[in-house]
Amino acid sequence: MEPNWLSPGEDRAWRAFVHAHQKLVAHLNRGLQESGLSGADYEILAVLSGHDGDRMPAHVLCNMLDWEKSRVSHQVRRMQKDGLISREPNPDDARSTMVRLLPAGRTAIEQAAPGHVADVRRNFIDLLTPAELDMLAALNERILRHLAEANESLSDDDPA
Repeated sequence: MEPNWLSPGEDRAWRAFVHAHQKLVAHLNRGLQESGLSGADYEILAVLSGHDGDRMPAHVLCNMLDWEKSRVSHQVRRMQKDGLISREPNPDDARSTMVRLLPAGRTAIEQAAPGHVADVRRNFIDLLTPAELDMLAALNERILRHLAEANESLSDDDPA
């Protein structure tokens, strides 16, 4: 069967979306590096700092970030060495680990966040009208719903 190739307009939209995303993430990550954090550091610190009690089971963190378990484990170990977070036994489940935001991690996110938000605003939010932002959000939410449904149907087909 012949592939259903993208039309020139479809190809333009797809490539612009992918390229803009890659460039924006790279730019934002460079900005974060000025504050001493990587993009991955910032993501973990943002999740933990926004969570009640500044700690959560590692598997919940993994799900919230939508990262592979090995990626979270590696990143948490690195951040623990940097004194930003700690790992401790989960009192509710001896098989899992809790990840806790340490004071140095709280300070790091509080210092990095204003510049990061300004960078997001300057290089994304301020380039679009409120109506365009609403449309962009709706379109991306549609894609996310579709992917979630596709993943659910794959899980339902899994005989394990």
